[in-house]
Amino acid sequence: MQAAMGTVDGILDTVSADHPVDPLIGLLKSHGKLIFLGAPEKPVDLPVFPLLMGSKLVAGSGIGGMKETQEMLDFAAKHNITADVEVIPMNYVNTALERLSKAEVKYRFVIDVAKTLKAE
Repeated sequence: MQAAMGTVDGILDTVSADHPVDPLIGLLKSHGKLIFLGAPEKPVDLPVFPLLMGSKLVAGSGIGGMKETQEMLDFAAKHNITADVEVIPMNYVNTALERLSKAEVKYRFVIDVAKTLKAE
């Protein structure tokens, strides 16, 4: 991360667990944007000085509308941006929840409902 300091135009922070935001703000270029899409349980400790010195912006959104969602998907497709996910069948959900509680999860879980229903 040290090599990337001050090089990023924008960051979409989807983390809903407590985490430090100082390093993320440090990654932003002048006029960069940090946008929160996840909602941690505790208030975020937001250092103001680095924001002021770099004219950086912090924003948040619970969810985008259909237009914004489509724009995001089109952008991701155009730039070959993909998500790292672990696809699981429906009958693995309880195990997945246990793994979540033990912090043994590297990627987001995606439940393959269609394949699960076809198997039954």
